[in-house]
Amino acid sequence: MYGTIDGFSYGLVTPVAAFLMACLGSVLGLRCVTRSLFTERTFKPGWLGLGAACIGSGIWTMHFIAMVGFRVMEAPISYDVPTTVLSLVVAVAVVGVGVFMAGYGGGRRAVLICAGVFMGAGIAAMHYIGMSGMRMHGHVEYALPGVVTSVVIAVVAATAALWAAVSIQGFLPSLGASGVMGLAVSGMHYTAMASVSVRLEGIAGVAPEGGSPTSLLFPMLIGPVVFMVVAGVVVMFDPLLVLGEGEWNRPEEAKSPREEPPRRPVWPSLPEEESTALRAGRHRAGPRPGGREFGGR
Repeated sequence: MYGTIDGFSYGLVTPVAAFLMACLGSVLGLRCVTRSLFTERTFKPGWLGLGAACIGSGIWTMHFIAMVGFRVMEAPISYDVPTTVLSLVVAVAVVGVGVFMAGYGGGRRAVLICAGVFMGAGIAAMHYIGMSGMRMHGHVEYALPGVVTSVVIAVVAATAALWAAVSIQGFLPSLGASGVMGLAVSGMHYTAMASVSVRLEGIAGVAPEGGSPTSLLFPMLIGPVVFMVVAGVVVMFDPLLVLGEGEWNRPEEAKSPREEPPRRPVWPSLPEEESTALRAGRHRAGPRPGGREFGGR
């Protein structure tokens, strides 16, 4: 017997909130990566690490906000906390590897593709690890086409995000790119959830051991969401990130030092002491014969 699944038990509240969290993590992460790439005097590993943590936290938070709205009518759901935390670690770790590959790869196409494939596969792994943390009197089954499609969407979204991080420099274009990435990651999640079916087992209506979705929501918000708020404060107080006023936005003529016109050559002159002594000696000698100081006829 299969259970009745409702992925939108709170209506549009959970998908909209999940999309916004994915966008927030993406825009903060992309701006941090941009800050590390296009500014000469910066702590590059620190900005790349902050960007990876923002993107990974945003994707993980998006996943579990969306899961709050997931219900199986005949079987209450709970979550295993260690597995849930493991999914967060996996999300941040794989995003970090992809971000560092792109950050130190010089924007080369082959590097971006490899980093995007690794990062996208890791995002999909985060999703399915989080799903494996569900506890209910039944087991989850997946339709293979939906799983493959979700992985492809994750890889494309990750590659596009890395390309945007190394190519798009202005704040508004980065904001648009983060919206596209948030939409793609949310689409990956709901595509994967559309392939889910639950085969019921055991006693229906009895909650298994573990934390309920609402009991996990509070620590989830206190952790990654507060972290992204702090990262947002860092971005707000960095004018290079907010306004885009860096070396990469200057015109070429402003980057090079201003060329000064060549100066007229200065002929060597006698030191002041020698010049004074020469004038004094000439004055004592008096005029030469002929009425002229330097000779006459």
